[in-house]
Amino acid sequence: MMNDMVLFLLVALTQVSTVLTFSTPSISSRFVHASKTRGRTSTFLNLSADADVKAKLVTGAELEIMLADMSQPIVIDAYATWCGPCLLMAPEFEEAAKELDGKVRFVKLDTDKEPEMAGRLNIMGLPTLLYLDKLEDENSGNTAALKERVEGALRKESIISLCDYHFFGGPLPTQLF
Repeated sequence: MMNDMVLFLLVALTQVSTVLTFSTPSISSRFVHASKTRGRTSTFLNLSADADVKAKLVTGAELEIMLADMSQPIVIDAYATWCGPCLLMAPEFEEAAKELDGKVRFVKLDTDKEPEMAGRLNIMGLPTLLYLDKLEDENSGNTAALKERVEGALRKESIISLCDYHFFGGPLPTQLF
């Protein structure tokens, strides 16, 4: 069982590095950094406070503040730096954030650094996208309403289609990829 898990992770990381090798360097190099240490290659997300990055990395406390004072819909990407599908989706999520800049707020939550918030959000699989909008019934004490929860990596087109459907009255997406 453990050998199968290790093999699966190795295959996932191999696929990530293969995809990143052939992807556009200007997109992937901002998000994924690979370094060699003692003959091993490690890959991790680079989500610094870069001015070009629209999907900002937030802490649990920062997310609480955003949810308490929602001025626009929020899409949360709950991820981990060791997660292969999370690495694959990072550039797609960022491109969707750029396209909907000013209309929808895109944020990233590192579940390893924020386990309490991940637990409160009931994150069970990675990556998980949460689509939240302002709650119309303000008497309930809550300020945000969960419109959709998607577990698994999505492409930019699917992320935008779900935003269009949940936040702007667009058609229900028939296919997510």
